[in-house]
Amino acid sequence: MNEQKDKTYQDILQTLAPCGLNCRKCFAFAGGEIKLLSRRIKALLGNFDNYAERFSSFLPVFKNYPSFKSLLHYLSEGDCLGCRNDTCKYSDCGVFRCYQEKGVDFCFQCKEFPCEKTNFDPDLHRRWIEMNNEMKKMGIKAYFEKSRKLPRYR
Repeated sequence: MNEQKDKTYQDILQTLAPCGLNCRKCFAFAGGEIKLLSRRIKALLGNFDNYAERFSSFLPVFKNYPSFKSLLHYLSEGDCLGCRNDTCKYSDCGVFRCYQEKGVDFCFQCKEFPCEKTNFDPDLHRRWIEMNNEMKKMGIKAYFEKSRKLPRYR
């Protein structure tokens, strides 16, 4: 039983970043659904370029197809292994260095939480506080289960 609990907790640590975000739902995650779906869309579109150009004469939105295709390509190449693996795409993240120095798994476990060390914009800073307060209140496993059902970008 203890071994199963440890495995479950290790899975949670590989999924949830120290800030509380679900890495597997990130656009950059190597094995994430965004990457997989982007690859599927690319495959379904095939060589759509000529059609998009033709459609753009009567459906102006298709003038944006080259930009869409470029973004879709980027999303289909996700290579991040998760924030705990030093591959986070947000290079200025203050949480990554801090949680290691403090020896905690999640920010709410730190006696200085909440702090101003995250380098997050105001919206993400607010969400960070909310996520960590939820983890503290409901427990890490329950929060993990909840995070699996929610979009990452809200």
